[in-house]
Amino acid sequence: MSEPIVMSAEALDALHAEIAELEGEGRREIAERIRVAREWGDLKENAEYHDAKKSQAMLETRILQLRETALNAEVREVQAGGSGVAGLGSTVTVVDEERGRESVYRLAAATEADAAAGSVSFESPVGRALDGARVGDTVVVPTPKGERRLVVRSIA
Repeated sequence: MSEPIVMSAEALDALHAEIAELEGEGRREIAERIRVAREWGDLKENAEYHDAKKSQAMLETRILQLRETALNAEVREVQAGGSGVAGLGSTVTVVDEERGRESVYRLAAATEADAAAGSVSFESPVGRALDGARVGDTVVVPTPKGERRLVVRSIA
């Protein structure tokens, strides 16, 4: 059995919506591409047909991946800003003990994470370390170069 994937109810709803879109309109578009390509004749040397079939395989793989994610979803409530405890949906400001550099992380579902925007997966090393942390706590994040110690400055 696969590990549970922590996400909010909104993230799960978005996942189901994406599955429905791919199973509906996505499949219709691919079927139309295959139909048109077949009309062009010899399938052995029909690049458009082979491209459409490859796209179909990729679409079906994506649908299976999304279904697996939805099946293993563990829905958690988004942490309220005033709870004082970091959790899914929290925005946490930390300071790296060694470097003194401040960082702000929003703990998000893996399906919503965007590191460039400061949104880290709840399942990532940083996300796991911050889960349950309170202001003033020092959390340890394992990295390939050793441990990073982060001091929690604020939680919103």
